[in-house]
Amino acid sequence: MHEHDEGTAMAPANDERSTKKLRCIQRSVDRHWVGNGFPVRTLFAYPNLGPVLSPFLLLDYAGPAEFAPTTERRGVGEHPHRGFETVTIVYAGEVEHRDSSGGGGKIGPGDVQWMTAARGVVHEEFHGRDFARRGGRFEMVQLWVNLPARDKMAPPRYQSISSSEIPTVRLGGGRQEARVIAGELAGAKGPAKTFTPIHVWDLRLASDERTDLAVPDGYTTALVVLRGAVRVNGAEAIQAAEVGLFDRTGETICVDSAKDATALLLAGVPIEEPIVGHGPFVMNTTQEIRQAIADYQSGKMGHLAGASAKPLVLGVAATPTTTR
Repeated sequence: MHEHDEGTAMAPANDERSTKKLRCIQRSVDRHWVGNGFPVRTLFAYPNLGPVLSPFLLLDYAGPAEFAPTTERRGVGEHPHRGFETVTIVYAGEVEHRDSSGGGGKIGPGDVQWMTAARGVVHEEFHGRDFARRGGRFEMVQLWVNLPARDKMAPPRYQSISSSEIPTVRLGGGRQEARVIAGELAGAKGPAKTFTPIHVWDLRLASDERTDLAVPDGYTTALVVLRGAVRVNGAEAIQAAEVGLFDRTGETICVDSAKDATALLLAGVPIEEPIVGHGPFVMNTTQEIRQAIADYQSGKMGHLAGASAKPLVLGVAATPTTTR
């Protein structure tokens, strides 16, 4: 693991004009199961926040939950994606993945899987076999990142990023830290390759000392608090399983204090294009959604040998979700 000096992580002294204002806190009461392995809360999703959170589409927070030992396969069987990327970050437990482009592997605590579906893949996601046999605590996040129209039909790509590849920047006198998964912070560059400029920082915050985080002006910015609480910009605290949404104007987020917090800072250049989604497909037009469904059903996205679930059935006549 690469570590960087905490002093360079701090933004220079800023007046109020350069601080990104906290515009609202997104709270969700949604709880549901994805397959039989992922008890999730959807903390944000594009049908109601697409233009606000672009290029980020959706974030599911799975767990924390305790699972008993089993030999059963827990997770989600064969299903397709097209038009975006999925980013899986594991905090506890293990996730095994394989897809029709040949990508796959197992990731554990601290590891990241960055799958570019682009023109289309079929994949499956399950608890790791060793973890399932042991049982225990399971906790992970899956983030969906949109692709611009020019890249939606690019070849699929799979990035398996181990914890040891992710640089760490020390904050607040060394008592806090940011793992730079994508983008850059204080000279530390994340290993993830992205199609548009994106920052994904995995934060551990626990201090009453002010910490200023430099985020580019014009970037969509969200602070996703998974555990604990974080107070920013003198506003009310963002609590566990809540998302703070910030104005794009400004260059700094001021973290006033935090209590045993695990959080994700998401920032990126917005993609100013229509968002049309249906199930596992996110494109720019309804016709492209219909084509994605037809391509999947005709086998053009491939299949998985020995897949443990029947292929997903999608209705061509269904009305996609459109946001602008």
